[in-house]
Amino acid sequence: MTEDTNPTDTNTDTDANLTGPTRAGFVALIGEPNAGKSTLTNRMVGAKVSIVTHKVQTTRARIRGVAIEGRAQIVFVDTPGLFRPRRRLDRAMVAAAWSGASDADIVVLLVEANRGLTEGVQAILETLHERMQAGRPVVLAINKIDRVKAETLLALSEKLNTAYPFSETFMISAEKGHGVEKLRQWLGEKLPEGPWLYPEDQIADLPMRMIAAELTREKCTLRLHQELPYELTVENENWEERKDGSVRIDQLIYVARDGHKGIVLGHKGETIKSISQAARVEIAEFLGRPVHLFLQVKVRTNWLEEAERYSEMGLDFKDGN
Repeated sequence: MTEDTNPTDTNTDTDANLTGPTRAGFVALIGEPNAGKSTLTNRMVGAKVSIVTHKVQTTRARIRGVAIEGRAQIVFVDTPGLFRPRRRLDRAMVAAAWSGASDADIVVLLVEANRGLTEGVQAILETLHERMQAGRPVVLAINKIDRVKAETLLALSEKLNTAYPFSETFMISAEKGHGVEKLRQWLGEKLPEGPWLYPEDQIADLPMRMIAAELTREKCTLRLHQELPYELTVENENWEERKDGSVRIDQLIYVARDGHKGIVLGHKGETIKSISQAARVEIAEFLGRPVHLFLQVKVRTNWLEEAERYSEMGLDFKDGN
């Protein structure tokens, strides 16, 4: 076990003086793994609600981040990356992504400018033709535009719009913020009229506890290497609210093999200690109060085949069949 403490805080703001009808709805972000969906979600919301790593397939559940644009409340559904599934977990993740897209008012397809029209993007376009109902707005967002030349962007945009009738095309850099405000404004204007779905100070509809577990899993993914991040999951074992306003969180890191436990712990516990320190800082920042974080590593050989683990991740075990 390891433990750390320290807080910071976050905040969001809205313009209460704007007039006109309120709008609200769901916007699903889809694309290949590492296309920038989590980075864009966090940029739109103005706070970290979805984990971001350089490794693919790190988003597992449909993370919902809530952003305010004028009189509109935009609920972003950051879906798992769409890829060719091999395992039960992969299949459940892909099913969650397409379910999020099917349920949304607007779909945004993110394509990496530097990768272009890959086989994976082509497969997504074909599925969009099959699944999207007539009249459902599907927007193209070409991301990471700072990595290619303007003429390459224009050629890619033309090629993609020929392959699918997108409602609108945006050139963005989710990481640097270029073009993001214009996309958010467009989405806010196109959502259906209606009351807001969440309180105006709420930035995510995932339980705080699930976000805390996700933040720790992010730190595991960043600290560990090769296939190990995909063979582990993090769950909250205990959540204790303390009288001084702080919170004690006990989390379990499940790994599939005995050898993995040693890797997560590291020499003299150094690896698990660094994971704990990094996770504690971000959880405290998200909660806006001191956090006492304790981590344990347990071997659970068949966790990838246990329905309970999928429920903890916000996935449907049956979708993995």
